[in-house]
Amino acid sequence: MQDFTSEAALLNQAEAEAQEETAEMSSETCDVFDENQDLLENPAFTTGLDVQTPDPWQRYLLNINLNQGKNLVIRGKRSGNSDPYVKFKLEGKQFYKSKVIYKTLNPRWNESFSHPLRDREHAVDVRVYNKNRTADEFMGSSSIILNNLELYKTYEMELQLDNPKSKEDDMGVIVVDICLMFRDATIKRSPRWPPKKNKNMCIQDNPQWREQFHFNHFGDNQEPLQVEVYSKRGRKCEESWGMVEVDLMRLNEMQLFTKVLDPGKGKLVFLVTRRPCWGVSISDIETGALEKPDEKQAILERFSLKNSHKCVGEVGFLQVKVVKANDIPATDLNGKSNPFCVVELGNSKLQSHTIYKTLNPEWNKAFTFPIKDIHDVIELTLLDENGDKAPNFLGKVAIPLLAVKNGKQVCLSLKKENLGAFSKGTITLVLDVIFNKVRAGIRTFQPKESKLVEENQKFSKKVLARNIYRVRNISTAVLYTLQYIKSCFQWESRQRSLIAFLIFLVTVWHWELFMLPLFLLLLIGWHYFQLTGGKISSNQDLVNISMGDDEDEDEKEPGKKGLMDKIHMVQEVVLVVQNVLEEIANIGERIKNIFNWSVPFLSCLCCLVLFVTTALLYFIPLRYIVLIWGVNKFTKKLRNPYTIDNNEILDFLKRVPSDVQKVQRSALRAPASQTQPRRRK
Repeated sequence: MQDFTSEAALLNQAEAEAQEETAEMSSETCDVFDENQDLLENPAFTTGLDVQTPDPWQRYLLNINLNQGKNLVIRGKRSGNSDPYVKFKLEGKQFYKSKVIYKTLNPRWNESFSHPLRDREHAVDVRVYNKNRTADEFMGSSSIILNNLELYKTYEMELQLDNPKSKEDDMGVIVVDICLMFRDATIKRSPRWPPKKNKNMCIQDNPQWREQFHFNHFGDNQEPLQVEVYSKRGRKCEESWGMVEVDLMRLNEMQLFTKVLDPGKGKLVFLVTRRPCWGVSISDIETGALEKPDEKQAILERFSLKNSHKCVGEVGFLQVKVVKANDIPATDLNGKSNPFCVVELGNSKLQSHTIYKTLNPEWNKAFTFPIKDIHDVIELTLLDENGDKAPNFLGKVAIPLLAVKNGKQVCLSLKKENLGAFSKGTITLVLDVIFNKVRAGIRTFQPKESKLVEENQKFSKKVLARNIYRVRNISTAVLYTLQYIKSCFQWESRQRSLIAFLIFLVTVWHWELFMLPLFLLLLIGWHYFQLTGGKISSNQDLVNISMGDDEDEDEKEPGKKGLMDKIHMVQEVVLVVQNVLEEIANIGERIKNIFNWSVPFLSCLCCLVLFVTTALLYFIPLRYIVLIWGVNKFTKKLRNPYTIDNNEILDFLKRVPSDVQKVQRSALRAPASQTQPRRRK
């Protein structure tokens, strides 16, 4: 990729300075509420002390206790309730965000926080939202006039929520306790008053994430980069510790930031680097990157085998032509929709324009992405624009990059949100993938990039039953193999037992370690000939996997509510069991799919690795191989402190799809009759 030596030096220097400042702060910093209480109870405390003049930006301190909400509006259409949370803004900038309280119209937060103020001339904007998967829904707002507050007096306020664009008369209230005071954090304490111990908010005093995130920033986007720190308490409870905004228009090529978080929460150190962006664009189909001969030739040359040693981090190039969609679901009363298309590849996301009042939109847009991992899946989601509310889901398709047939126009049936069952409508696409096989193979054995946005996993009876079924299939296959081996010792079939006995004698007498990968190589080759001969199918185990809608069955079956209440009481334990079963099933199915040639690229790569391993074990003593491996592992952190620990075998297995992923990524071509929009009679 690129040399990060200068970045590492800056980060190391910043970490050392932050640790020194943290050590000083730990003896001076105390809880804001307690400190001001001491000053109030001891008015003579500051008379004989060296008082410094506070900076203008920290003249006042606003203390807020967010208590509860009452009779909030309904935003969950199915459940009849909402998932509310509150944002506090000052001068248009957010300074606090509460945790989300799920499935209630009368939430209780009981969260306390503080914020330094320059003056009292502004109002605090309090806005309530409903948590949603795509875009959060507005539930009303109110404001707090700071000029009306007396210093050191606590007010209990009921803020009436309002939304001028909404027809709802009563949107509920938010109950808060507010106290405004002078910020005297710079007053030096007297020696006779021992410093209070700073409360440690983290498991580690100085947590170090050492993670990199890549964002595509276009010149016409004037929005700042927002970096927010959260404290996670439990699975669903989060508390914001402060947010930092970075003006990208004034950013240098490489800039280190050290920002103070909320009082008592420490400092955040992060590095922002601006680099030229390549391969990301939105254009008309006629002006797409691969439609220009010169540009297409340059891309082919960039990823040719002879240039494999250049730009190792760039695996390939993807172009997606979103032509049109037909017969999509209607969402408004007139039987129409306002559809737009979101195209995602890994953590990169691009969005088309909206076409209003139609069920057969034609976008004719070309989207291009640089490919970081050839095993990624391109996802296209159709959404309906719904004004200020969250967009409605219309349909979705997922296509593995290795399954793309370049330049061919395909019409695919849309699927539901979980990619299990099919939905109404089709989408017409043209995809082109250009990649370097050498770089793609090397990237396969490196850690897989994780999603930046992670959804909280929920318990589902169907998912739990499906995972139990998958694990049972694997255990049945292992048990059948053991029984087959046992039958060889029982001489149930003389011919089979005789052959097994001869193989045992020859193998044990001539056994060498290199024969293990050789045996696996021969087994994969035997499965390949079985597949080409039509004797077995790589998808023969996918028939009985249920991929139904994972909706809340509590709403469909009220009679079982008592049972579900008991299940939710032990939801965390059940969720752990569900995830463990899924991991066991995934590993077993991925190993099986390597031998089944479900992804030919991965099976060929596995054959190549096994062949090289066989040759190395045959010619090189095992102790030398283990010595080289151990020296590499022990010195990796010394050679590069920012390297990520990984296991090459597990990284390779993560690229192999499980049976569930094969079902989700299977694309069904729509019949020719559905590719044309229906005409009205």
